[in-house]
Amino acid sequence: MNAPDHTERGNLHAFQDGFAAALLAPPDALPASPQVAELVRQPGFAVYRNTVMRGCIDALQANYPAVSRLVGEEWFRAAAAIYVRGHLPIQPSLLAYGDRFAEFLVGFEPAQELPYLASVASLDRFWTEAHVARDETAVTAAAIARLSESQLAGTVLLPHASSRWAWFDEQPIYTIWSRNREPADSGQVSAAPEIDWQAEGVLLVRPAGRVTWAPLSCSGCAFMDRCAAGGTLADAADAALRVDPKADLSRLMAQLLNAGAFSRLALHPL
Repeated sequence: MNAPDHTERGNLHAFQDGFAAALLAPPDALPASPQVAELVRQPGFAVYRNTVMRGCIDALQANYPAVSRLVGEEWFRAAAAIYVRGHLPIQPSLLAYGDRFAEFLVGFEPAQELPYLASVASLDRFWTEAHVARDETAVTAAAIARLSESQLAGTVLLPHASSRWAWFDEQPIYTIWSRNREPADSGQVSAAPEIDWQAEGVLLVRPAGRVTWAPLSCSGCAFMDRCAAGGTLADAADAALRVDPKADLSRLMAQLLNAGAFSRLALHPL
């Protein structure tokens, strides 16, 4: 059997692209390709189109539960439909679908009334990334305790594959996100204290079977940034102290190690 030539492959790719575009196009839009237009006119195509669109929207809502809870299901699904039409899935699995949804919300006009929404979406995305990250063994406090003082200063700690962290300069994104990430009963919601509108940081990590999260100071985020860049613990400590000269480095290290934020240590710079 002869292999298809470049023209045949080009025609196939054009048909596939046109078919995919037709699936997500509005019902009254006519495809440019006559072959695809013929398929679109068949009654069964509408069922297929609705199934594909709903599957993508359902996946997006599942991956961004805090955003959905904040804006309500009707608002979210209407926004998701617009996002889906501009961002086709590129993988067979929809487990991690929606990697550009936070970016989409930045420019989405109806979301401008909620200036924190895109940042909340970024934490929903962090959760997904942590959830699907590869498994790694976390560095323990006992492993650090075995190092001498001179070794400790030159040690490089690499963040765990699932570690995600961020500092938000102007908004309490961690508090908003964490209150909306998981359902709570009405009594808990009504008793929740008023949110202080201030800068916050967050660390998400999955060292074992589930994703955990906790607030992280600005100095802690600077510490993690330096570790991720391959800096030694001495470098990371300097970075943290430049951000906050009063930072308690011992307490910070204990928090990060207890959270399982690191996966490997080396006794020399990488």
